Amino acid sequence: MMAHIRQNQRVMTLIGTIMAQFALGSVYTWSLFNSGLAEKLHEPVNQVAFAFGLLSLALAVASSISGKLQERFGVRNVTIAAALLMGAGLMLTSMSSNLWSLYLCAGIILGFADGTGYLMTLSNCVKWFPECKGLISALSIGAYGLGSLGFKFINMYLLNHFPLAQTFQIWGVICLLIILVGGLMMVDAPTSEQASANNNTTATSSDNFTLAQSMARPQFWMLAVIFLTVCMSGLYVIGVAKDIGTNLIHLSLATATQSVAVIALANLLGRLILGVLSDKMARIRVVSIALVLSLIGISLLLFGATSDVSFYIAIGCIAFSFGGTITVFPSLVSDLFGMNNLTKNYGAIYLGFGLGSLGASMVSSLLGGFIPTFYLILSLLVLSLVLSLLVHKPSAVESFSYHDQTLQHAQ
Repeated sequence: MMAHIRQNQRVMTLIGTIMAQFALGSVYTWSLFNSGLAEKLHEPVNQVAFAFGLLSLALAVASSISGKLQERFGVRNVTIAAALLMGAGLMLTSMSSNLWSLYLCAGIILGFADGTGYLMTLSNCVKWFPECKGLISALSIGAYGLGSLGFKFINMYLLNHFPLAQTFQIWGVICLLIILVGGLMMVDAPTSEQASANNNTTATSSDNFTLAQSMARPQFWMLAVIFLTVCMSGLYVIGVAKDIGTNLIHLSLATATQSVAVIALANLLGRLILGVLSDKMARIRVVSIALVLSLIGISLLLFGATSDVSFYIAIGCIAFSFGGTITVFPSLVSDLFGMNNLTKNYGAIYLGFGLGSLGASMVSSLLGGFIPTFYLILSLLVLSLVLSLLVHKPSAVESFSYHDQTLQHAQ
């Protein structure tokens, strides 16, 4: 009877997570609104678009603290709060009358809501399915990616039939309802010790590292560098792909615009293929494969992309690698540092998402364009590939911090 209840809980949690992730992924349709907001606020498009950079940073920060929120309030309550906050953020965005209110509502509030729901629901769902973590990550993060595609058509329809402000309001209501229903279906996953007790097996907490213990291990920082590098390359190229095509490869605007579809397809395929593959082989080796693909993509942009085909192959490799890596990483972090503190440990590493997004844009501005930024990304990818070949599971008895050494001496 108990096993049946547990099975029902985890299936309902999976369905609720997919629903929530689909709605949360809708924020990636933001570019549809830049021109309309620029006209409404009488501001340059690039300054309006900066709201999405703030959203990415707020998303990463919120992800890093969502584990604490789940511990205190539970996954259901926090997801419901994220639904209400996302609805409020979009409602307030509809009333924004200047850049600062836009940055606050569409950047910080909306990003915080999205980040709170995204990583926490993903990590909780992965904990429910320890036997197929890669597949569950692929389904969950794939739903997040599909949300950006699905809401592209929803929001385009709304923009064609309603004023800008009303479009934001309807978008907010739709997301609020979907995430709210999904949140009500979720249940907090048992810890590894509880799961073992339910299965009449023996488990210890020696492989479940706290955030402090994880950060005392070099593996944590190796993964952090790899994740930041993949996010920097993926988010930067995805964000300016059309401009790369027209300004660097000298393609026509129509041809370069097709990069959006190539990126969307490659990103989704990367999430599904590498996610499933990570259940078949060592996950860190899957990340190594993804890094090689990114290296091929960046190298083509630097040295070999002279036609539309080579350009599509280059951005396709980068988008595939990015989508696959962010799918595999939650399970990889749980492999190395345990399931119990996954949301906290991965949340800290996930800060690289926001830092990578803003970092690449800042580097591009400082160094003067695509080519020097690509060379920097190429160097970081080579470093990350080497690190991926050196990463191994930390031992519970390894000591890399003064605190751990003191405990050992005391014992």
